[in-house]
Formats: sequence, C-alpha cells, structure tokens
Amino acid sequence: MTTQNLLVELFVEELPPKALKKLGDAFAGVLFEQLKAQGLASADTSVVTAYASPRRLAAHVTHVWRKADDKAVQQKLMPVQVGLDASGKATPALLKKLQALGADVSDPAAAVAALKRAPDGKAEALFYDSLVTGATLDVGLQKALEEAIAKLPIPKVMTYQLETDCALPGWSSVNFVRPAHSLVALHGSTVVPVTALGLKAGNTTQGHRFEAKVSPVVIEDADTYAQTLLGDGAVIASFNDRRFAIVQQLAQAAERLGPGYEVLMDEDLLSEVTGLVEHPNVLVCEFEAQFLDVPQECLILTMKANQKYFPLVDATGKLTNKFLVVSNISPDDASAVIGGNERVVRPRLADAKFFFDQDRKKTLASRVAGLDKVVYHNKLGSQGERVQRVRAIAESIAQLLGADVADVQRAAELAKTDLVTDMVGEFPELQGIMGRYYALNDGLSAEVADAIEDHYKPRFAGDELPRNTIGVIVALADKLETLVGMFGIGNLPTGDKDPFALRRHALGVIRMLIERDLPVQFHALTRLAFAAFPAGLLQDKAVELDEFLIERLKGYLRESGYSVTEVDAAIYAQKLGLWSTIPQRLAAVRAFAALPEAPALAAANKRIANILKKAGEVDAHVSEVLLQEPAEVALYAAMKEVVPQANTQFEAGDYTASLQTLAALRAPVDAFFDGVMVNAEEMDLRLNRQGLLKSLHDAMNRVADLSRLAS
Repeated sequence: MTTQNLLVELFVEELPPKALKKLGDAFAGVLFEQLKAQGLASADTSVVTAYASPRRLAAHVTHVWRKADDKAVQQKLMPVQVGLDASGKATPALLKKLQALGADVSDPAAAVAALKRAPDGKAEALFYDSLVTGATLDVGLQKALEEAIAKLPIPKVMTYQLETDCALPGWSSVNFVRPAHSLVALHGSTVVPVTALGLKAGNTTQGHRFEAKVSPVVIEDADTYAQTLLGDGAVIASFNDRRFAIVQQLAQAAERLGPGYEVLMDEDLLSEVTGLVEHPNVLVCEFEAQFLDVPQECLILTMKANQKYFPLVDATGKLTNKFLVVSNISPDDASAVIGGNERVVRPRLADAKFFFDQDRKKTLASRVAGLDKVVYHNKLGSQGERVQRVRAIAESIAQLLGADVADVQRAAELAKTDLVTDMVGEFPELQGIMGRYYALNDGLSAEVADAIEDHYKPRFAGDELPRNTIGVIVALADKLETLVGMFGIGNLPTGDKDPFALRRHALGVIRMLIERDLPVQFHALTRLAFAAFPAGLLQDKAVELDEFLIERLKGYLRESGYSVTEVDAAIYAQKLGLWSTIPQRLAAVRAFAALPEAPALAAANKRIANILKKAGEVDAHVSEVLLQEPAEVALYAAMKEVVPQANTQFEAGDYTASLQTLAALRAPVDAFFDGVMVNAEEMDLRLNRQGLLKSLHDAMNRVADLSRLAS
C-alpha cells in the first residue's frame, strides 16, 4: 500500500505570542505520536514538520498510510483452572470473556480448541489469538487530532459560541485557547473528513489579514502548503523560518545604517515578535537624542518590554537614538508606519526621563525610612527591618574578611532604597541598576554604587558575580538573610515549587564562596545570619538549612563535571568548613584516584574506618615500645617519614601532592593488615594499634574521605 503526505491546519484568532512556539511544537508532536501509535505513520520513514504563525497551528507528516495494517494480537484470558472445568469444557466465565472479545462461541468445544495454553508464572493460562483490523486514516486522524488539541499546553482557555445553521434556540459552546475558524486536513490532495472544535475539515484557509492576494487560500495538496500560503496568503507558516527572516532583516537594517551599529537581539524578544507577525518587515525608526541622558537600561527596557522594539547600540555598547521595528505589513510608503511607531515610543521615553529627573531630587539616604512602609513578609516584617538584618550580617562578614566595614554598612543600608523610587516602581526589573545610578548621583564611591547594583547577583545560573568585595559581602548577606528567614518560618522549597527562589539564593552563596575563594567558614556564615534575627522570631532550622545548602553544593559540583563519588569524598572534611578549598580537593581526589595505589589504599581506609567505628573513642597516640610485630614497626616508620611531608604539602594548599605522597604508604599498610592482629587480647597492644590506625586515618583523610573511593 502506497503512502501520501498529510497536512493538518487549525486556523484560529491571534494566539498568545510568547507561547506560540510551544503550542506549535506540541500540536505537531502529539498528532505525530498518535498517528504512529495507530500504525498510520512510521517512526523510521515518517517525518513531522511543525508550523505556527499568529493565526494557525499546523503539522505536515510524510509517508502516512490510508489504512494501517491488520495486526495479530494474543491476549491472555485467564488461568486454565478458571477457564476450564474438570472435564476440559469451557466455564461460563471463559465463554463470557470470549464473547466480549467478539469470538464465535456457538460451538464451545471448537472455541476451546482454538485457544492456546502456555505457562504463566507457576500456573498455566489460556491465550486467545485474534486479528485486529487496522485503523483507517479517517478514524485514526480524528483520534489524533482530538488528542493533539486536548494536550496543548494552554494555561487558560476561553469559551465561545459556534456559528450554527440550526433553527432551534440555544447556543453551542466550545472551549479553546482562541476561537477557531477553519480546519484543513489533506492526505495528498484528498480531504480527510475529520472535525474539531465544531469545524469540518476542508482545503481552504485564510492568509495575511491585510496582504493576502486571494481569500480564501486554497491548498491543493499537503506538500504545497507552505509555498501556497506564502505566495497567495503572504504568510511565512514556519515559526523557525519567520524567526530567521527577522534576524536577517534586523542585521541588514543595522548594516545599512553604517559601520558601528549593532542590534540588541534578545532571544525572548525575538521569539515573542516572531509570534506577533505573519510576514515580517523591519523598519528603522528614531527618537529625540535628548532622551539619551536617561540611563540606557531604562530606555532599552521600555522599548523591549512595552513596545517590542529592537534597540541599536554603537561599537562601544552605548545606546543610540535609532531603533528597529518589526512590522506585520509592507506598504510601498512606510513613512506612516515609521512615524506611528516613533509617536508611540515618545511618551514612554518621556515618562522614563520624568521618573529619572524626579528621583534624583531625593538622595538614597533620605529614602531609607520609606522602606519601613514596604511590607517584605507578614511574618518577617518590613523591608526596613530586613535591611537592618542584612546590614548586621554584612558587617559581621566584613569583619571576618577584613573588609572596609563602613563601606559595607553603607552599601547594605542603601541597597534596597531604589525600591521606593518612581523608576523602579514603574520598572521593577531595574532594581539595583537604578540604585547604582542614584548612588553615583549622590556622590557615593564607585565601589559602593557597584555593590548596590551587584548585591542581587548572581540572579540566575551562569550570571556574573558582584564586581568587588563590598558587593560580594552585601550579596552574601542578602541571600543568607532570605535563606535563614524563609527556613526559620517554614517556607521551604517542595518539589518544583520554590516561590522565594531559595535554590537560586543557595547557588549564589555557593558560587561566591568557591569562585571568589573566600576564606570564611560556611558554618560560621549561617550561624551569624541566624543571630541577626530577633530572638523567638524564627524556628531553629539551622541544621535543615545546612543540609539544604550542602545538597545544593553537591549538585553544583556534579554539574561542574565531577562524579558523585568524587564529590562525596572531597566535601567530607569540609561540609561545614572552607568551601573555597573544595575545587582543589576535588582535583586532588581525581589525581589520586588515577594512581595504581588508590584502590588498595581506599579499601584499607574503609577498613580502618570500620575498625575505629567499632572501637569507639580512640586516642591517636602511638607508643613505640608497644610496637612488636615487624609490620606495625615498618608502618610506623613509614608514617614518620611520609606523613610530615604530606602535612607540609597540605598546609601549603598542595592537596594533590599531599595525597600522592601518602600513596607511598600502600605497601606497609597492606603488610600491616596481612601480619598484625589489631584487636589483640592484651589491652595495651590493642589500644596502641588502634591509636596507630587512628593516626593513619587522620593523616589520610585531611584532604578527602578516601574510603568513599572504595568500590
């Protein structure tokens, strides 16, 4: 049986632009999977192509059969002892089951003879062989289409009434993301008689709302869909092709303006604009140069977020007064479109300039009191109270690191004041950024101003860290205050729910400690953060917070390319200590694991740990007088030579060399366990040998828990 290609299109009113790509991929993906599941398409030869424009979702599937092959199916019925009586005749239960499957039971004996008997676990069961008729495309596509529509990732549907020829009173309602107006279903050039959302399939659709050459647009066959829609309907049906066309036109427009112009091609904005236009046309517009006195972040944000425009910067990254618009129409004279967009953006930029000018009339310091009126959390008080806690935490961290306490206090106190400015009230995304501008306007140092902006960093995975030490300290304090406060009132992340972004805050703390090589103990940080809160306000969740952060640390290290075993070994000695040393410890563990001595020493380390665990409290003291066996004398002598050298390397921070030096103990350690009874009957000998092992264990595990490397 030959195959033909299939085209299905659902023509609707304007779809949500931010979700368009996801909707298109989901519609085509589910439709294809359902066709494959019914044997109408093949995973080996069929290919699906998704189409999505502002007013349509479509899928093109190659090599689709008109009818699926019949399929032999074997079904388990029931155990033999249930289906047959003592004489081997069919029981009523068996006959009822066969009837339900459509089998002929007019001759029960013949029906039983047609069954197969086969082992099924400990018993024997009856099996029924049948031939299932393959689905026709009419039926199979109907099912696939209904499934594709039902599984669209639509957060909220709307209800609308269908047009009807029925003379009877009443309405027929449909629930969908947007009202649907037509359905196309073509197998080759043949219309497949399916229905959806009250629509019957045909071969006509609508093109561009203003620029289509004909209406309706007739699709002759499945393979000419995109070509016909472009030629007759002035619509680029493919989301990816339309996005590529926009990128090309943006680049060409910048190039025509001359050297030095560069487009800020925000990926999210590109996708959203692709979901807004059917046939893109990029135009160059401009605004008055006087608006460039406003911080460019404000202008860029208002152009991108409010107007969906693409700003243009010069070679130094400075914003110019030109911008690009992606229009959905291509008139011969575009001056009206250009002028309209320039008029629309002007009030937005004027608002930004007004906010900026007004905000600079008051200093950040004068706004501190206003934070007392801003609610942070009903259990944790106002932003003003929170700022005082952040300041206290930052001051303690500054003292630990030997930083300028006065500058840290100043930055922490002013870091949140831009929240009560007009600009941030209008554009919350600019918090921190505007704080920096206003701090410089107030005459504060660049270091303090940078810290005010950077205390939100890192805002997401891969984001840059604060630029200077003051910023790092305030950022640490801010994130620790959030973590401690939320844990202390029981607002812990659960599953994929993390409304206060505690995982992100934890990752920020981890990255700053490690990537900035901060010589401060993690345990000390969490404890001084808890101390900044009033007594009795929080539950004692310090241990839970430590465990949460340690788990995030493990995840961060695994994402850096280290194995679970390496991570567990490296953080063993530093769970609550200096996390800044963990990368060096990991490198040392990896280098040690590659040594030929590593497996034996790891196994010995594990054995020593088990012995010491059973022994209880053991003093790491060795009396040479009590060393009797040659193997324990040799091990002690080797340790006196090797351990001091390894300790010196450890103290110098050369963890790799320290572990490699300890590898020389493999032979005497092996000999010790071969020739020495640790748990000797004489108490003094037993304690001395346990002390020897304790000394060895302490020396070998300063860098990492080597027993974790034992398989």
